[in-house]
Amino acid sequence: MDIVWYKDVGLKKRLKAIIVSSGVDWVNLSRIFAFGSKNAKTRAYARIWGLSRIWQKALKVDPAYILEVISEKYDKLSDHEKNKVLLHELAHIPKNFSGALVPHIRHGKRNFYTKVNKLIKKLNG
Repeated sequence: MDIVWYKDVGLKKRLKAIIVSSGVDWVNLSRIFAFGSKNAKTRAYARIWGLSRIWQKALKVDPAYILEVISEKYDKLSDHEKNKVLLHELAHIPKNFSGALVPHIRHGKRNFYTKVNKLIKKLNG
């Protein structure tokens, strides 16, 4: 079966609430596109796709990201777990909102998972 992508309005609303509540103020919500997918062959619950600089220049567009949730896995999660997954994906967006992605492998003070855990704590207040 082929993968099927669809715009997810509910996901966009959830992202807006999470961004406001957790203080992810470096994210330009108007340049985040929310999609769901079915039949994706991945172990992930969600993925984030950045629009690289060369594509931005070629298409004459601003930086953008697509946040994709894998519906077969993501939809089964509790609201709390969904929020954690989305914060994890948002943490891949660098503070300069350039279209690039922050990898998992950062160490020390700027550790990726430390960043995610801080955002989760902030969201849960």
